[in-house]
Amino acid sequence: MRLLTRPLAALLVAAGFLVVVAAPAATPVVAPAATADGIRDRQYWLDEYGIRNAWRVTRGEGVVIAIIDSGVDAAHPDLAGAVIGGTDVSGRGSASGTQPLGGPGRTHATMVASLAAGRGSGSSSGVIGAAPAASILSISLVFGPDERSGDDQIAEGVVWAVDNGADIISLSLTRNQVAWPESWDEAFLHAEQNDVVVIAAAGNRGSGTEQVSAPATIPGVLTVGGVDRQGRASDNASSQGITIGVMAPSENLVGAVPGGGYSSWQGTSGATPIVAGIAALVRAAHPELDAAGVVNRIIRTARPVTASVPDPLYGYGLVDAVAAVSAVVPAVDANPLGSVAEWIVLHRRAESAEVRAELPAARLALGRTSASAGSGSAFGMLGAGLDELAASILPLVIIGSTLTALAALGAAAVLRFVTRPHRG
Repeated sequence: MRLLTRPLAALLVAAGFLVVVAAPAATPVVAPAATADGIRDRQYWLDEYGIRNAWRVTRGEGVVIAIIDSGVDAAHPDLAGAVIGGTDVSGRGSASGTQPLGGPGRTHATMVASLAAGRGSGSSSGVIGAAPAASILSISLVFGPDERSGDDQIAEGVVWAVDNGADIISLSLTRNQVAWPESWDEAFLHAEQNDVVVIAAAGNRGSGTEQVSAPATIPGVLTVGGVDRQGRASDNASSQGITIGVMAPSENLVGAVPGGGYSSWQGTSGATPIVAGIAALVRAAHPELDAAGVVNRIIRTARPVTASVPDPLYGYGLVDAVAAVSAVVPAVDANPLGSVAEWIVLHRRAESAEVRAELPAARLALGRTSASAGSGSAFGMLGAGLDELAASILPLVIIGSTLTALAALGAAAVLRFVTRPHRG
């Protein structure tokens, strides 16, 4: 087993074992009774990424975000009324999916949920999410040597989210490999065919994820990388890869933790729900858009960082919430980040005749062209060889997040229904 000596707390599954690798300098602890005063002031991204301005148009009303993670504490004051349902896919949690699981990692999902759709504990206190009027589905899971297959938990969680009204699925976890199992083909295809936006974390170098990994490598998934306060790609709290869609803050974050407290943290685990919240703002402001249109708006209105767009480090650029909601963006008839349906047809040895029959000839031709397009095509580069790796039993990782004590709080936390029709 490889031990990480980087100055980060990491949660990872290696050879089937869940291992917590903490920073040697300190062991953070939960602060369950911490006050919410001053927390809102730490949320610099609300203004710097156009979120507060986007609220003049919408706050995400009527949109449902599924958080597939360690179990959201629905009783946290900042999440009061936000969680409308959930389930447990681990066999360890509560039927509602709101029992935090995973030992030290039990705080993770509550932090993630607070950045996506937290309500705050007052008009200017507590954590408020990017879409504070959106609703949350909490789907709890846990990884470890004595737990059911992590791959199976993820597949089941995605399908359940789709079937129970999710408009957006937020995944702050990774397999730490570019490939994924065939069970994920079916699950993510189900999301694609039912008009659900899927958003996944790029992973963190500081937690051992050197390159973007599944589910962030699946075609059609909006992958989120992380930047520091200055808008530069984070060295530890992000990773690099050709499937990155947009960048969002992943350093100097603060989130709600079970029991009513708060914690400082970092990682693309936090950047991802911020973008999920922005996606909820787009869906609320533009109910006529399908999932492809929502993804297109987010990437096309991002602020480019380099002359190369998309860039392997920054993707399409820094996410811009107010532009995503308000800018004039040409319509698209397909997800610009690809289609898992096409990938299945082109790259699985046992091709699905049913899926092939559903794909227009023109789209199949486009998929073949993309698959051989060379270094300029993320879809093509990922296709080569993935079919040979996809059946492997590979590790799952919940994105590690650096957790540092909040000076004002004196402590910090370690670390992550309503059925209705989908938009047509």
